[in-house]
Amino acid sequence: MAQDTPDILKKILLRKREEIAERSENLDLDSIIKYAEMASPVRGFINSIENRLAQKLSAVIAEIKKASPSKGILRENFIPAEIAKSYELHGAACVSVLTDIDFFQGADEYLVAARKICSLPVLRKDFVIDAYQVTEARVLGADCILLIVAALSDSQLSEYSDLAVSLGMDALVEVHDSHELARALALPNSMIGINNRNLHTFETRLETTLDLLESIPDDRLVVTESGIAAPADVNRMRQNHVNAFLVGEAFMRADDPGQALTVLFATPDAKARRRKGAKNSSRAKQSGVDPLATSCLCDFALFPSEAEPGQDGRALWGRLDFFRLMWCLACPRKNRRCLFPYHIQRRR
Repeated sequence: MAQDTPDILKKILLRKREEIAERSENLDLDSIIKYAEMASPVRGFINSIENRLAQKLSAVIAEIKKASPSKGILRENFIPAEIAKSYELHGAACVSVLTDIDFFQGADEYLVAARKICSLPVLRKDFVIDAYQVTEARVLGADCILLIVAALSDSQLSEYSDLAVSLGMDALVEVHDSHELARALALPNSMIGINNRNLHTFETRLETTLDLLESIPDDRLVVTESGIAAPADVNRMRQNHVNAFLVGEAFMRADDPGQALTVLFATPDAKARRRKGAKNSSRAKQSGVDPLATSCLCDFALFPSEAEPGQDGRALWGRLDFFRLMWCLACPRKNRRCLFPYHIQRRR
């Protein structure tokens, strides 16, 4: 451990060594390796991110985190499976789950539950300092692990990165400054996470990501972490060609984490469609048309300007063309509040 390692990280790593010793007594490494061979198939973590980027969309690694050392409890109503499903419905590329017990109130069970309920690849967010944890992550179902450069030596980074690859997993190599970045770039990993939080002061500065960008080759995938709290933060990163994000706190404090994701990463076109949808709903109320038939969070509802006052929403059924109907039925969001007339008919 380096002398300049932040105090909080030192505390976490010391406890982590004790935890690994305790776990090893209950289940040794040889047994863990055997269980890893029987683990469920890996879901491509980097592939999922790249697929989103190929569609010119932001790739969001949406985090499930109950608490943090600096902020305390982030979410009282904490049900990992529900949160994971909400993330998937609202377009997350991947899910990150905190499993550290003592400092983040996480649990292995949270990762298992989140991965079981959704089809997204999952990152095990923990403090890896031993090969035991890498193999254990695969047993739990993780598709990716976090390697924090500040917590590891160069030999450990290389060993654990190679082990993750041999198990089929990806690795998110996290850095905080230019020195750590130089060490990370010596690895063959294609994914670099830049944490905007200073672990000495807990201050977050988006400039951390922006300042390091010019030192990162184009063939590396950059993920910006921490401090993404408002659409302006997202736009700032997009303007600098950073389109992969790891976000947790902003979602955990929201009533519906998935809906918060949609709002934070909405494109200008999507925002315009939502405004139009709200306007249509208002027009519907004024004309007496059932507003449920003209408001749809999926942005595909129609407003018939020639609708007669008092016309029931189901009467709009005949005005919907086949292709719009099929689009709605195939909508990947499956939003419960989608109020397309077909759904209204089914619910009635």
